[in-house]
Amino acid sequence: MAKKRKKQTRIEPSMSRRKDSGLRASAGDRVAGGHGSGRRKSGSGKRKSGRGKSRSGSSRRGLTGFLQRSFYWCFVIGLWAAIGIGGLVAYYGAKMPSATTWTVPERPPNVKIVSSDGHTLANRGATGGEALTLARMSPYIPQAVIAIEDRRFYSHLGLDPIGLARAMVHNVAAGRMEQGGSTLTQQLAKNLFLSPERTVERKVQELLLAFWLEYNFTKDQILEMYLNRVYFGSGSYGVEAASRRYFKKPARDVNLAQAALLAGLLKAPSRLSPARNPEAAETRAQIVLEAMRDEGFVTDREITTAMTQAPTRAKSYWTGAENYGADLVMDRLEALIGGTVTRDLIVDTTIDFRLQQQAEKTIRGAIDHSGKKLNVSQGALVSIDGSGAIRALVGGYDYSVSQYDRATKAKRQPGSAFKPFVYTAALEQGRTPESVRNDAPIRIGKWTPSNYDEKYRGPVTLSEALSDSLNTIAAQLVMEAGADNVAKTARRLGIESKLQTNASIALGTSEVTLTELTAAYAPFMNGGYKATPHIIKRVRTADGKVLYENTYDNPPRVLRPEIIAMMNGMLVRAVNEGTGRRARLTSHQAAGKTGTSQAFRDALFIGYTAHLTTGVWFGNDDSKPTSKVTGGSMPALAWKSFMQSAHSGSSIARLPGQYAVPSDPSRVAVPMTRPSERLVRRPAGTIDAAPEQQWSGGDVAPDRTGSTSRRAPPADVGSRSSDETTTLLDILLGN
Repeated sequence: MAKKRKKQTRIEPSMSRRKDSGLRASAGDRVAGGHGSGRRKSGSGKRKSGRGKSRSGSSRRGLTGFLQRSFYWCFVIGLWAAIGIGGLVAYYGAKMPSATTWTVPERPPNVKIVSSDGHTLANRGATGGEALTLARMSPYIPQAVIAIEDRRFYSHLGLDPIGLARAMVHNVAAGRMEQGGSTLTQQLAKNLFLSPERTVERKVQELLLAFWLEYNFTKDQILEMYLNRVYFGSGSYGVEAASRRYFKKPARDVNLAQAALLAGLLKAPSRLSPARNPEAAETRAQIVLEAMRDEGFVTDREITTAMTQAPTRAKSYWTGAENYGADLVMDRLEALIGGTVTRDLIVDTTIDFRLQQQAEKTIRGAIDHSGKKLNVSQGALVSIDGSGAIRALVGGYDYSVSQYDRATKAKRQPGSAFKPFVYTAALEQGRTPESVRNDAPIRIGKWTPSNYDEKYRGPVTLSEALSDSLNTIAAQLVMEAGADNVAKTARRLGIESKLQTNASIALGTSEVTLTELTAAYAPFMNGGYKATPHIIKRVRTADGKVLYENTYDNPPRVLRPEIIAMMNGMLVRAVNEGTGRRARLTSHQAAGKTGTSQAFRDALFIGYTAHLTTGVWFGNDDSKPTSKVTGGSMPALAWKSFMQSAHSGSSIARLPGQYAVPSDPSRVAVPMTRPSERLVRRPAGTIDAAPEQQWSGGDVAPDRTGSTSRRAPPADVGSRSSDETTTLLDILLGN
């Protein structure tokens, strides 16, 4: 039998520390072998460092993956966006006409109206101003526009991605639409070709048209087109129109502050217009100045100077009395050129710019000084030379408030200012300034004319009667000469309005315009020739082709020399001694006549020198009576003020005829060419020019103010009829 095995005791492993434990591993028991305790510490550090590097590498691999994934999806999204945008462009582009047919539309025609001395009076047309090159406008204007609207204009190709992105970020941050990303080229494309509606289709078309403009035109040409067509508010298209509208100066004279204001208007032309909101316009202009400084166009010193200027305050409408003349030009232009205006035109007028300014100053000054006290709210003035050329025209107190022309369109009763035609008709039938009539109450049918002062002077000469504006004598002369003959005489001299041929014509009860009345006085100062009022001298195209030139250089004779001499003698006396005393000039011989209509509704003075004939009217549009204003008061003073200034520096010249009318009726004055002493009634008829006489002395009226320095064209006058006889009325009246 096998020997029993010795029982062995099992030892369980225990993690508790025992001082006598024999299971502790020595360094030699480790796989790597043992090299002491220092080596063990080093190995433990390496394992810890390895775990850190693993975590750092994992982070880097995660960030790189994220960036890669972001780039990938951005690329995918961008690609699809590009495909989508390309599709939209292709779709809407296919709906547009072929690019080979695209052309820049013509700018609406402009009519530039110029004074006789070269000043631009006004521009008329849809744009309100002529087109300018960049060289003809202030350099501040394009700089200001570029700084505030498109600072990278000269570097982009029609689309500015940087500007577009900046605008988008700003608008998102602001929570509303405050900035636009369109370039000047895009804005021009919209203005030239497209409607203002905001749709995807219009925006795509705008972009395509902008690329087309950039391809076909230089940057300067694009900027020039933009500045000449963009809207600046208050009916002004283009910088020239806006400059004249807001500053009353051409675009070439605009300063830095004004250029900044114009550029600021582009954001909201109507809302920021100085005529509507000058404070907002000024605030926006300061933003433009800062943008110009940021772009290096101006310095801080220049901005400081610009900001010290007073804010611009414009009237709500075009202002300046020269616009009355411009409107008259447009009223007559198409008839003279034979059709509508289809291209840019330049109209040379007869207006003298210095006289025009003085005329406006005179009318406004008179009303400002005395209008409220005398219940006068409106006035008008027209001044013409011996040929009928209108040298100054004021149709009202303020054109910006009322554009109605009271000088050429309003018909008013001239009152006693019509009497010279009555006396002319009487002189042509043989009366003289020394002929005597009895100033006494008179009845003509149911009409009983009386004098202004309700006084009667008894026997007076015709010269005295005209000087004192005696109504009874004028009524008698109408009855002697015949109302028909008086009307024919007035029409022959230039009155075109319908005249009532009754006895009251003596007192100017038929309504006429101030312009025709003034022109009808001109034959007294020019030697007896008709002066047809006109304002257009020449019409030409922008390239110099003359379409029209007036031919008022050979007017017909309408008065005989002896009649002129006698009328001038009497009308000079009316200014020196009579109702027109307040119109007497200090250095020039003047003649004229006062006029006051019924109930003091209208007050006029029509007078002349050897250089100019001028008419002045004051009253009210609603025909309300003035505070007893007569032609010898406010109108005579205004006439004198204007004529004194107008004749500054002019040569002194006497009126034609030189008929000396004595203030003492007992003295006998002999005219240079005395009419026949036979006092007769001439038959009605016109004065015909003799065909055998020819005149080659040149123009009747030179371009400068005045017409008497040249010969007036001679013409024959009708000879007396052999069957004329003295009438019974002439004998009874002592003629």
